[in-house]
Amino acid sequence: MPRSATATSTRKKATAAATAAPAKAPRKRATATESEGKVVKRRAKKDTNAPKRALSAYMYFSQAKRATVQKENPNATFGEIGKLLGDKWKTMDDKARKPYQDLADKDKARYEAEKLAAN
Repeated sequence: MPRSATATSTRKKATAAATAAPAKAPRKRATATESEGKVVKRRAKKDTNAPKRALSAYMYFSQAKRATVQKENPNATFGEIGKLLGDKWKTMDDKARKPYQDLADKDKARYEAEKLAAN
């Protein structure tokens, strides 16, 4: 199958433009002290042996109630289930939140103890 004249001329123009353009010099990565006089801080590596953070009362509530909310709303997406759980949590009074708050307080004490033991 013969090539069309326009495809050949377009290819020639693109090749000519590419060869006429000056070659770019490779960019050198700036170090922390070279980047416009600003000091760039690098994030420290995460300690894999560090204790896990304590969960909040809401997280204990959502772990306990997620399965029931999913059964009540089988077609709900992950985000919608989160919204429903959040709405339930907001409407709960302090008396209903107390068991979850107690769990969170125990977990916070555990975390603080493990953090002191690690240091």
